Amino acid sequence: MNKMLFLGAALLCVAGAAPVTFQATPQARAQTPFPVVVPQPKQATYPTGILPLTGLSVRVLGSAPELTWAARDLKADWNTRLNAELGTSSTGKIVIGTVENAELAAKIRTAGLTASGAEGYALLVDSTGAYVVGADAKGAYYGTQTLRQLLTPQGLRFAKITDAPVLKQRIAMLYLDQYSKDVNDKLIPLLAGLKYNSVLIMSNYVQWDVAKAGGWAHPGGATKAEAKRVAELSRTYGLEPIPLIETPGHAAWMFYGGKNRDLVQDPDSKEPYAYDTLNPETYSRVVFPVLKEAVETFGAKTVHIGHDEVRSRDRFPARENGKAVGYPKLITDDTVKLRDYLKTLGAGTMMWHDSAFADTVVGTVPAALPKDIQVAYWNYDPGTDFPMLAQIKAAGFRTLGASWNEVGSAEGQAQAAAKAGIDGMIQTRWNGYFGNPSVWDGQADQGVAYVRAANAFWNPAARAVPNAEGLYRDLYQPTAFASAPGFTADLKAAANRSLTDSDSKGWLQKGPDVDLSHLKTGLQKIGAYTFNVSGAVMTRGARAAVSDLPASITLDVNRRADAVAFLHTTGWASALPALNRENIGRYEVTYADGSKVTQPLEYGRHIRAWTDTVNPSMVMAPGWVGQTKDGLDVNVPIFEWVNPKPGVTIRSITLISEGKAANPTLIGLTLIGGQ
Repeated sequence: MNKMLFLGAALLCVAGAAPVTFQATPQARAQTPFPVVVPQPKQATYPTGILPLTGLSVRVLGSAPELTWAARDLKADWNTRLNAELGTSSTGKIVIGTVENAELAAKIRTAGLTASGAEGYALLVDSTGAYVVGADAKGAYYGTQTLRQLLTPQGLRFAKITDAPVLKQRIAMLYLDQYSKDVNDKLIPLLAGLKYNSVLIMSNYVQWDVAKAGGWAHPGGATKAEAKRVAELSRTYGLEPIPLIETPGHAAWMFYGGKNRDLVQDPDSKEPYAYDTLNPETYSRVVFPVLKEAVETFGAKTVHIGHDEVRSRDRFPARENGKAVGYPKLITDDTVKLRDYLKTLGAGTMMWHDSAFADTVVGTVPAALPKDIQVAYWNYDPGTDFPMLAQIKAAGFRTLGASWNEVGSAEGQAQAAAKAGIDGMIQTRWNGYFGNPSVWDGQADQGVAYVRAANAFWNPAARAVPNAEGLYRDLYQPTAFASAPGFTADLKAAANRSLTDSDSKGWLQKGPDVDLSHLKTGLQKIGAYTFNVSGAVMTRGARAAVSDLPASITLDVNRRADAVAFLHTTGWASALPALNRENIGRYEVTYADGSKVTQPLEYGRHIRAWTDTVNPSMVMAPGWVGQTKDGLDVNVPIFEWVNPKPGVTIRSITLISEGKAANPTLIGLTLIGGQ
């Protein structure tokens, strides 16, 4: 019988194809719980032990909305991670409440834990149950976010935690556009799980009533109904919405379609950028109606009025009457005018720092501004030395820091914020208007930064998050812990380059200091997948070191699969930026019935160079991460291809190169499912 099966498989082999040996594995793909809690608690120990899942239910002690939200989030994890239901019971072993409950207060006191300070909590998981005890209701909610991260396929990990945030305000930035629902419905729970407590929502292009009536509503903007929905959804996850309406610069939103040109600051501007602060109709016709609608739509307690980079593009002032007044008074009067109007609407004012604290105006403008304005200092460089934070605070303003996506930006500035004793931090996101989906596919590094920033904002002294990329991917698109069986491929017979390069004839022929020798060979788990690594199946590229390699390589498969995981990379980066998504090759899948399916390989979306460590797209899963012998950071990502014909045997998979700078290189292949 075995001989007949072997003969049948042999008859299916493609002429000229490399034979591939497959080995059954029960965990071809297995999502496992993230190994550490993020944000890192202030004080935590994790004794050995697990509270079993059997018979667990949740009991809520108290009526605050945050306690209901906590139970909701916990139940959602049971559904997503375990494909099970978590019931509610008056005798539940998972108990959520606050120190106002005498039973819970005594429980944590006996365990040597405390819950104190705004949003603080204590968390105890032992053989008797799991207890989340907030210093207040929000603390209980945040404690539950920690408990969620202790869930495993077997139960809840034992833990003893006393925790509270260092920074009072922990703000993350969102965008509103035509793609808002699909993206923000994922980001809002993600941000709540990371213990942010506010969202700064870019709202320039919301289709306000006044914009529609005036003909300057952008078709790509979110509707008012969507803006209201996002605000309401945010609040049910403990996130206070703060609309951002950019003024007086970055104001292209009010000139869309060539409208309101009489209100432009610089009449010579071909792409109007700033408005005329001396024209009363700027405010009566546009700015005030928009602010009013924003406050009403969001139920906003605070509105961010922008005020950054006011003079970065157009002349400001440009008109003669403005030149006579001068920039310091123009910007001061505009700021006060907006602040005073928002105050009549019952809303406070937030703004960026640079229009008031730039070197040319810092001696005059801050002193003339009301001190109830909250000023956010943006600086996107890594480091811990940010004296401007203390300077703004000393000038009498409530102060925030603001970081961006570079590693070390949020971490360093959060430490400086804690030292300066300011209100908190904003994690900004600048992926461009109408580019919401890029936070997953295109500029995913800005989403990954949410994870690192959350860790730093809650606990500036925390260790860096290991594999923040992997955690972001798992929080944005949570998957079950269940394992999927399959088959790992041994590519030894097809490999044409070794991962090592001791003789400058392997890998990229650059010698032993610049190779993948730290990627060990053999059967191993990389990310959520199991691969059998034995060498590299490398295709032709434009570089001399690979110009003589084959343009295509075919692998015999002769198996069914629900999906195929490719551990792959390129020897060199694309000649074009990753956002251009240059087509550098493809996988061609041939079935036993003669049909074919092609999967393009777009650089930056499906594949990237081993030396390109910034992941612009979560279409690729994080894979192996390491260094060369000379200390260069390197990685090999994973791309999972979902098979559109899982019931038909895959005869072969051909890797094809376009011969460009980035040459596709396959290092591991695993079939998921199938037989």
